[in-house]
Parts: sequence; C-alpha cells; structure tokens
Amino acid sequence: MSKPDQSLRFGLIGGGPAALFFYKTLLDTGRSGFSVDIFEKKTIAGIGMPYSNEGAGMEHITNVSGNEIPSLVTSTADWMKQLPAARLTRYGIDPERFSDYRVFPRLLFGEYLADQFELLVQRGREAGIPTTLHLNTTVQDIRDNREHNTVEVKAGDGLYTFDHVIICTGHHWPCRQEGRIPGYFDSPYPPAKLEKKFNHPVAIKGASLTAIDAVRTLARFNGSFHEKQGGLEYTRDEGNSDFRMVMHSINGLLPAVRFHLEDTHLAGEKLLTEKEVLEHMLDNDGYLSLDYIFEKDFKEALKKRDPVFYEKIKNETIEGFVKMIMPARVAKDAFVLFREEYVEAERSIRKHESVHWKELLATLSFAMNYPAKHFSAEDMQRLKKTLMPLISVVIAFVPQDSVKELMALHEAGVLELKDVDTDSKIEPAEGGGIIYHYGEGKQAIFKTFVNGTGQPPLDMKDFPFQSLVEDGTLSQAELRFRDPGKGKEALARDPEKVRDASEAFFLRVPGMAITDSFKVIGTDGFHNPRIRLVAVPYIGGYNPDYSGLDFCEEASCRIVRDIFPQ
Repeated sequence: MSKPDQSLRFGLIGGGPAALFFYKTLLDTGRSGFSVDIFEKKTIAGIGMPYSNEGAGMEHITNVSGNEIPSLVTSTADWMKQLPAARLTRYGIDPERFSDYRVFPRLLFGEYLADQFELLVQRGREAGIPTTLHLNTTVQDIRDNREHNTVEVKAGDGLYTFDHVIICTGHHWPCRQEGRIPGYFDSPYPPAKLEKKFNHPVAIKGASLTAIDAVRTLARFNGSFHEKQGGLEYTRDEGNSDFRMVMHSINGLLPAVRFHLEDTHLAGEKLLTEKEVLEHMLDNDGYLSLDYIFEKDFKEALKKRDPVFYEKIKNETIEGFVKMIMPARVAKDAFVLFREEYVEAERSIRKHESVHWKELLATLSFAMNYPAKHFSAEDMQRLKKTLMPLISVVIAFVPQDSVKELMALHEAGVLELKDVDTDSKIEPAEGGGIIYHYGEGKQAIFKTFVNGTGQPPLDMKDFPFQSLVEDGTLSQAELRFRDPGKGKEALARDPEKVRDASEAFFLRVPGMAITDSFKVIGTDGFHNPRIRLVAVPYIGGYNPDYSGLDFCEEASCRIVRDIFPQ
C-alpha cells in the first residue's frame, strides 16, 4: 500500500539543475505535506557541473538563451536587472542591453540557477513543505528495502529513510589515463587544469561543444583575441609561436551554428502523444518503429513548416535523407561551411526566421529520446549508425561568439580540423602524450591530448552506489532483436555486446534499464517504484539525447505524473 501524500518523504541525490526542476515540478502540483531532502556535495545547490567551476571558466558561454530555458521563478533578463552593477561588470554584462534572447556566461548562468533554487526552496517552505538542504554532503551509498517499501540513504554521518529517491547526480568524467600519463586529459574539466602555456601542438579529440570548451580555454592562456573590422583576430603570446590546436572529427565536420528557433523549447505541438506511441507499438509487435517516428515527428511537421524542403525529402528513408544531407557537408571545407552557416544563422536571428529542417531535427531528437527504449535492437543500431551522427552535428547550436573565435583561430593558423574515421586510435606514448593513429599507417605524436567528445556513457561498474548493483536493484540496459537471425549475426560479430537468451537475442546498450517514468528495473525485471534514475551518464542507452534543461524539465514531469497520477 502506498502512503498518503502527506507522509511521503522524497530524497534527491544531487542538487543540480535536475533536482531544481524536480523540486519545482513537485511544488507546481499544488500538493503539500510531503517532505524533501536534497543532498549536494558542493556548497551551493542548483548550479550543476556545467555551470560551476567544475565545468566552466570565465571564457565559457551558454549555447541557449534565456527564452529557450524552461520557466523558473524569474526570467534571466529580469533577474539581471536586480543584480548589483559590480556583479554584472565582472562578466562584462550591460543589463540595459541584455535580453532573454542573448546567451551569456555559463558561470553567471550558474549563479542564476542557484538564486532560482533558493527562491523555490523559500516558496516550498512557505507552502508548508519541509525542505532540508544537505550541502557539503556526499552520499556514500543507497540501499533499497523492499520489505518496508523504503530506501535508505547513507550520507555524511547519517542514515536517512525515504519513500522516493531521485538519483540526479549529473555529469561525471572518470579519470582513466589522466594523472597517470603526463599531458593526457580525459576531459577539459575542470578548465583550470588547461590554464597553462602549451608551446606545441595540442590534440583535441572531437569537435563538439565539449571540444570547443577546450579550445576557448587553451586559446586564452596561449594568446589573445582582438576586435577587428568584420570580426576577431588572434595573436599567439610572445615565445609561444609553436602553440596550435588540432581538433579531430569524424568526417571532418564542425557542429552547426545557433539560429532562431520558432519553438524555443523543442516541445513541438504536433509531436506524437504517449497514446499514439502506445497504439503504434500494439500494432507493431510491441516495438516503436524508428521509421514511424521519423515520418510523424519530422516529415509531417516539415510539410507544414517548409513545404519546399519537404518535397525534396518526402520519399526518402532515414538512410536516404542522411545521404542527401551529409555528403554536401562533408564535401566542403569545414571552416568554409562554418562561415556560410554563420551567415545563415545571423540572417535567421535578424529576421526571426527558423532554419526549419534543422529545428525539426532537434525536435525529433527530443521526441524520440524517451520512447527510444521501445526500439528494436536493429532500429537502435540504425539510429546510432545513421541518424545520430547527423543529429549530433546539426543540433549542437554553437553560439555566435564561439564561431567568431574558432574562425579567428583558424585564420591565424592556430586551429586545424583533422578528418578521422571510426578506425582511428589513440595510444598513450611512452613518457607522456599520445600517438594518434589515423589508419593506413599514418600517425602523429602529440605531447598534449584533450578528450573533448562529451559526456561518456558509463556502466554499472562506475555507478557510485554499488549496493544497488550488488543486490540486483539495477540491471543492464538492453534491447531485443526483432529478427533472431540478425541477433545471431550480431552475436558472432561482437559477443561482448549481445546476449543470447535461448531463442531471443538482446543488444546491450550503455547504462542501466529504466522505465518511461525513470523507475529503475532490477535483474528480476521488477520496476522499482521507489528509485528513479535521471543521472545522465547512466541512462544513455535508453535515452540517447539526454542533455539540457529541457530534459530535466521533461523527466521531472514524467516522474511526478507517475507518483501523483491525476
């Protein structure tokens, strides 16, 4: 039997943006009488890794504007108008010229989130909801108690008992080689570790927003930018003439440039509803078809928004669509394309007109994120191999300021983009640095290497609360092959990634198994109603596009609706 609302005890493990949005969603129900405990290892709640010193320096900016984030207590523009001038001057912000359509420094955005969390907690307490913030507190372990329908949390010097625990511990980059191999960085975070002179070529793996974070930090500590007619120019510091950066990107592509969005939250009014998804699955042997969601959430929306572009692709499969788009991008020099897309994006923002197919591709990624766990293994493989490489390039939305800096660095001969394929390998070099193997016997040696490929998916061995692993509360995420023959072939190719279950075959995907409402699924198939997992590194197999504040809001709504059904 579940307890009445007024006796429910919620424990939030992690106090970043995911916790912020979950707490806000609880308040928005209008219910009262339950209690909330929030455990945060840092001194301030609400910020999260990307918007703190752990993930940003003064040089880093958001890739979304204020109008593109889910609503909180106050808008970013109104919040800035209330700040002391000295606080804004530190970040070079003029509040009179700032609007909700501008991106701004990530550290300042972290301060905004922290202030919003504080206001929400105040609102909760005024509404009679006991809320306890456990700051500077590390959670050592979590145990599920099925007998009493509770969850035990060991944190600091105490043991706490809850009815519902939400694990929202945020981003995590494990150190695999860093610290053991000189000149090897598993990520660009925290940025302070890159704040030094590198009078030699630096290899950066990837060309995503994470890689661009590394570029912005390295550039500032090895030279300087100067305004010039029509843009920026970059000059290396004296005595640092050998400094340069080499980004390594699959197909030699840079991400697309941020443009005007008509639907700022990518929610899409005409997206498939949960009812439509369920009805389709009932008619499709229990699977959600990737082709179905591509037709409904991309093509049909494109038909209304951009009929001319729709006519070009209306008969294309996913593979055909990608073949239409990708070759044109790959054929051009990456920085030539980057400049062209910058001009296109500037026009889009100036005229308040979207680049419809790009926006709808982002909407598609958002739409299929939650039901992706219902794909067949074959469709998930298609998604990862065919569509996600295009999506990851198009929806990165590089801010204009970053584009200007990358172009200035390239024009100064300081930034190069190297085209690599999936067979390229990185070998730690004896004495430090790496050997980048490009295939066909080609290689390059770098004294310094930064992995800038973004949040890596993590598995159960990396999970911080091992009691949940040991007692079977968590299980490996996997998807069933619709065609056993395809599963058998996949098993022969890669036995580490495929499980043979007699007449059925399952593809292992990164992270843990969860339901649509983020309940963890145990090794016995039990959907645990007490523990929800929204920690991004551990759910990537079932939620391929799990980043951003939109994800935090949507995940929170799904969990709260499940706990408090209307």
